[in-house]
Amino acid sequence: MSNLYSRALALLGICLCIISPSALAETGEINLTHSVVGYIAIFLFVIAYIVVMLEEKLHLRKSKPVLVAAGIIWMLIGWVYTQAGLPHESEAAFRHTLLEYAELLLFLLVAMTYINALEERRLFDVLRAWMVRKGFKLRTLFWLTGILAFFISSFANNLTTAMLMCAVILKVAGDDSRFISLCCINVVVASNAGGSFSPFGDITTLMVWQAGLVDFHEFLALFVPSLVNYGIPALIMSFFVANRKPGTVNEEVELKRGALRILSLFVLTIITAVLCHLVLNLPPVLGMMTGLGYLQFFGYFLRRTLPGSLARKRARAERAGDSRALERLGGVIPFDVFSKVARAEWDTLLFFYGVVMCVGGLGYMGYLAMLSDTLYSSWDPTYANVFLGLMSSVVDNIPVMFAVLSMEPDMSHGQWLLITLTAGVGGSLLSVGSAAGVALMGQARGHYTFAGHLKWAPVIALGYVGSIVTHMWVNAHLF
Repeated sequence: MSNLYSRALALLGICLCIISPSALAETGEINLTHSVVGYIAIFLFVIAYIVVMLEEKLHLRKSKPVLVAAGIIWMLIGWVYTQAGLPHESEAAFRHTLLEYAELLLFLLVAMTYINALEERRLFDVLRAWMVRKGFKLRTLFWLTGILAFFISSFANNLTTAMLMCAVILKVAGDDSRFISLCCINVVVASNAGGSFSPFGDITTLMVWQAGLVDFHEFLALFVPSLVNYGIPALIMSFFVANRKPGTVNEEVELKRGALRILSLFVLTIITAVLCHLVLNLPPVLGMMTGLGYLQFFGYFLRRTLPGSLARKRARAERAGDSRALERLGGVIPFDVFSKVARAEWDTLLFFYGVVMCVGGLGYMGYLAMLSDTLYSSWDPTYANVFLGLMSSVVDNIPVMFAVLSMEPDMSHGQWLLITLTAGVGGSLLSVGSAAGVALMGQARGHYTFAGHLKWAPVIALGYVGSIVTHMWVNAHLF
């Protein structure tokens, strides 16, 4: 409970910072920051977010409280503007915020659909089985899972990446609780760091890219700082991993038909999205939705050719007398793109909607302008960005980043990359600071805990500081 209490206090601290002088964010014609309606909106947002932080205790999905809070906040705005004879202004503001969310929703939905399709085609299972069969020593496995998490999370979300690596760790480690804990911490740090140097690695990097503040190729400037963020704690923790060989585990997994071609289509989809943005100056979501069409056409091909493929495989299995293969072939389900869409993390997407609309509503009332003045006018931008990165370990990095984007502070390119970095890797400081950490506490229950992660927080903090110093040194020309 102490970690939840600290998160609640941190959020209240942010809300207290909000109530001071004004500046740059897009606000409505009526300043509501010192009105009863404004105070009610702040209270609703704080209560909703406290309920979100208590998700594990209440067993209540995190999307529910923010959806209700977002609706009430915008109803309050609509009521005030209607009473003032300005109904169309509040309607236009809501539609503008909704459009920002819609672009991100469709983008994320396509990416999640491809990841789910690759998972269903067993691509990740094959990778896991290969690592298990190789019989690596524990220290080698520690480094391998961390490095793979770092690179895979640059195009797959950190949650999927962390869970894949955790499955490998649990498979080979048995009851070695100390090793599992260290590996899970390593994977969480690696997943968050790897997602920071690619627009596809995290929702926050995607938001910055779609806002046009950092070009696609410019995220690579964060590769070395992200590597430092992962490398420092990994190097220190590796000395505490026993260099012995675990018991061998045999696991045979066969790729389903079309897995590598779907991976190729995913790469083609990313290229299409990037070219739409760089060459045609169109939103990247256009390229992603076109890529969904690629997958639908390929899904049609897989369904039409399935009977012939099954007949050939069945004939081979009968000739070889492979009863297990025949049994597997009898349970084959045709590939369906929309079943993969349905498996997207809808609770996360709806939570994202609630957060965006809540923060957008508070910004329209004038609170983000106040926060911008407090952080970016009174403070040096570097201190503000480092502070917000630390806050992302206790408050979800999505509202933190959306708030910064809504404030639109006048910062150099290097500072925009800095907030992208700190918001991405700051969540590694606590196990509850990122989706990857929360998921692994459930997946490796009893081995990976909040207290176990907290014990290594000073080492992780060294990586956090190291990544900031590295960025300001390597990318000094951007400041």
